[in-house]
Amino acid sequence: MIFGVFMIYYGLLLAAVTMFSFQFLFNGIFEKEYGNGIRAMFVFSAGSSLAGLVVLLIINGFKIEYTHFSMLMAFLAALDSIGYTYFSLKSLGRINLSLYSMFAMLGGMILPSVTGLLFYEEDFTAGKALCFALIILSLLLTVKKGEQKSGYIYYMGVFVLNGLSGVLSTVFQNSPYEKTSEAGYSVLISVATLVISLLFLPFVKEKGKKLTKKAVFSMGGYGVLCRVANFLLLIALAHIPASAQYPFVTGGVMIISTVISFFTPDKPSKREILGVAVSFAALLILMFV
Repeated sequence: MIFGVFMIYYGLLLAAVTMFSFQFLFNGIFEKEYGNGIRAMFVFSAGSSLAGLVVLLIINGFKIEYTHFSMLMAFLAALDSIGYTYFSLKSLGRINLSLYSMFAMLGGMILPSVTGLLFYEEDFTAGKALCFALIILSLLLTVKKGEQKSGYIYYMGVFVLNGLSGVLSTVFQNSPYEKTSEAGYSVLISVATLVISLLFLPFVKEKGKKLTKKAVFSMGGYGVLCRVANFLLLIALAHIPASAQYPFVTGGVMIISTVISFFTPDKPSKREILGVAVSFAALLILMFV
């Protein structure tokens, strides 16, 4: 019985990981159709948040839940999301996508895991230690060398802000303060991100391209996958410690993204396939050791 419940929540993580892996396809479509400047960032943020908000309202039975603590955390999560987008754009102008992904995924794994271990008395087992080491090894195997220009503050911004997203979710789920349900909190994050994006958009002088049907579709697809995936992570966090959940997410995204790449012109290299094999071994160790 306990094992069955355990696997159900890892099933939720697997669903979230699959959504995270596919959302990048929608992001790529939007960039080709509309661009990747500051205006594009706010337009994409607003459009994707609106799409995610609609789906989350349906999930939550069109209820709007509110507590002061939940609203504060949602506001911080929205700022983190927008800041992460900014640092991502700056980083991608200096380093290749592979190196950028390494900074992002390492931050997404390490910071929330350390938060759970240090502040919420999660156990640091030999299995977790070995999993961490193998995930880092797999990232190093898959990263491609490229030109590195100055701008380490942007790379650290990607590392910290992507990790901070998981930290905020961990703090919310473990907080003793009065709070909304996971769906209610996810709704508040979408509302906060939408409002902030729309407030800043008029002040951006940069001219954007015309929104095409493909661009609108990509915003909708990305928004639904991203918001629902993060909602599933919140549910799982109530049952799976952060120090186990976020390494699973990092390794899982690597595996599924590589599988997806087999069906694109950019086939994975032998090093990337080896990295995926190492990630898979790390996940097995995490779940069963």
